[in-house]
Amino acid sequence: MPTQTKPKSSKFDASKYRGLDRDTLIRIYRLMFLSRRLDDREIQLKRQNKIYFQISGAGHEAALVAAGLVLKPAYDWFFPHYRDRALMLALGVTPYEMMLEGVGAKDDPASGGRQMPSHWGHQKLNIVSRSSPTGTQFLHAVGSAEASLYYKKFPKAFDQARKAPLGETVEYKPDDVMYVSSGEGTTSEGEFYEALNTASTEKLPVLFHIEDNGYAISVPVEVQTPGGSISKLLANYPGMHIEECDGTDPLESYVAMKRAVEHCRARKGPALVHSHVIRPYSHSLSDDEKLYRCETEREDESRRDPLPKFGLFLVREGIVEEGELNKLEADVDREITEATDRALAAELPSKESIYQWVYSPDVDPRGKKFEAEPKPQGEPKTMVEMVSATLLDEMQTDERIVVFGEDVADCSREDSLSLVKGKGGVFKATSGLQRKYGSKRVFNSPLAEANIVGRSIGMALRGLKPVPEIQFFDYIWPAYMQFRNELATMRWRSAGHFKAPIVVRVAIGGYLTGGSIYHSQSGEVIFTHVPGLRVVMPSTALDVCGLLRTAIRSDDPVLFLEHKHLYRQPYNRSEYPGADFTIPFGKARVVREGADVSIITYGAVVHRAEVAAAELSRAGISVEILDLRSLSPYDWEAIATTVRKTSRVIVAYEDTLSWGYGAEIAARIADELFEDLDAPIRRVAATDTFCAYQPKLEDAILPQTEDIVRAVRALAAF
Repeated sequence: MPTQTKPKSSKFDASKYRGLDRDTLIRIYRLMFLSRRLDDREIQLKRQNKIYFQISGAGHEAALVAAGLVLKPAYDWFFPHYRDRALMLALGVTPYEMMLEGVGAKDDPASGGRQMPSHWGHQKLNIVSRSSPTGTQFLHAVGSAEASLYYKKFPKAFDQARKAPLGETVEYKPDDVMYVSSGEGTTSEGEFYEALNTASTEKLPVLFHIEDNGYAISVPVEVQTPGGSISKLLANYPGMHIEECDGTDPLESYVAMKRAVEHCRARKGPALVHSHVIRPYSHSLSDDEKLYRCETEREDESRRDPLPKFGLFLVREGIVEEGELNKLEADVDREITEATDRALAAELPSKESIYQWVYSPDVDPRGKKFEAEPKPQGEPKTMVEMVSATLLDEMQTDERIVVFGEDVADCSREDSLSLVKGKGGVFKATSGLQRKYGSKRVFNSPLAEANIVGRSIGMALRGLKPVPEIQFFDYIWPAYMQFRNELATMRWRSAGHFKAPIVVRVAIGGYLTGGSIYHSQSGEVIFTHVPGLRVVMPSTALDVCGLLRTAIRSDDPVLFLEHKHLYRQPYNRSEYPGADFTIPFGKARVVREGADVSIITYGAVVHRAEVAAAELSRAGISVEILDLRSLSPYDWEAIATTVRKTSRVIVAYEDTLSWGYGAEIAARIADELFEDLDAPIRRVAATDTFCAYQPKLEDAILPQTEDIVRAVRALAAF
């Protein structure tokens, strides 16, 4: 609390205070004090076991309130840091709403009790739900900025987005800014640099705010960042406006933020504000900074605390009297006490609510709406040709669809487009799309898988319908953080306020003769294990068309797996079934009727099962084959029907035997259909190794027709 008094001058000169009037200066102090007191109250409640987690924004308040003065709630878009409490207050999040987060109340606007406090989110204020992983949000801000620029060029897409589920939340302004923030430690993450690269290359209106308190938990900045300064490292990024400021000084921070935001609003490109702040409290209540910070360092830092510094400044300048500040602080304490009491008495979410918003409540891709009969036309197409044909039709209908990824465009240099045949993907699945729909809707991405998926999430949050491509499943792993912790959780963790229904196409699988370890991987079970994510894997051209169209027209994120070996096989070709042909998810296809043994399978193993069944029929063994097509959800009714029919079942899949997708199917059959079985459940799958380059070794590793034949003969004789 300030202890020095100076009479207020009769005439206030705003030019001395960066153009800010007296009321604004007092408001700055109030917001800073409110933020700090909320931290203190949460710490008290945590120690009383009335809330369950606490992480503070103490020491960051000045720079954050400054940002709140120049940014616009419900106009700009915010992808905040967990220490951004003061900014949230400046934007309009109330102390009561923050306390609802702390207790995990039903009406918590951030997550409905699903996330820790300080994991900000507020649909009405354009504050996008943040998660715990650090750095993932940078790419969402980039994708969000791309959506704003896209809507300006494609107004029909904006109208279509407004008519989709949650469409009432879709909006854009011609000069909106995407604010995204983190601590300095997070700048070590690759996604930070991937976001900077795209924002700079595309001149996107993204304001990066790096709140540098010198520590990533216990790791000091000099261990994280070469030279100890992220702004100096980034000085040569083209088009990047960089400001560095004392983040404990709200006036200096205000000027830096104002210049950065003006740069973004003018569409000159991205900006970065590097604010030097302090962390007077430990990282969180799970941390004790005394274990790694010496007393002298902590005392030196305390002298830079923005709260007492600015309060003393206001009094010394005669802007406010000490008694007025005391009254202001008392009013804040009363407001927090009232908010706390109300929040502690608030209704908690019901146990049944845990199943809400895992998937879309508006569009069920398993429903009858997606049942359609094919209307064949034209010459038979291969699977890869069917991908292109389906995308061509859907993009014609839905202007929200954008297609991007590595090499998916015909030619990035448009001056050369008329002079070359065009790439259109390494498998030609997107050939011709750029020529027809232009480079704003079909374009190449950097060679960075997290970049592709993260940007797609940002676009989808704003109402677009990205259909990106990951070139090879073998290289999907840099994007797994985006899949598991961001994409799949977005709707659930925000209590249905935000969604990201993208369709990620991926080439997968082996049987390539020479594909080796890094072009033959399966691993679909790693994604079917993720709630909130739909996973499909067609084995025929007809199913590619129907399932891809359902994926695009659904309202959930979908991983669409396309088996490379099947792309150009003649045996699975089909005539184009028409522009409205869809197939529901979770509906298996009976490939072949049989009476003795059932084979449950999918992907490239389907054809091997067909060949095996033909051979076995000559020996008098009747095999039924069920192609799951959709892996999550899967068709349990069809599985139960075939098991009850034959009482003998084999689950055949391309991935490794142990811990594979077939284990779940086998376990559930054993759990729920044990009395219908006349023999043990068998699995036919790859060996528990990697896939080799030498064709003879590949044949020994991956499940072959003869493996299926042997398994069926043994089971039939059991």
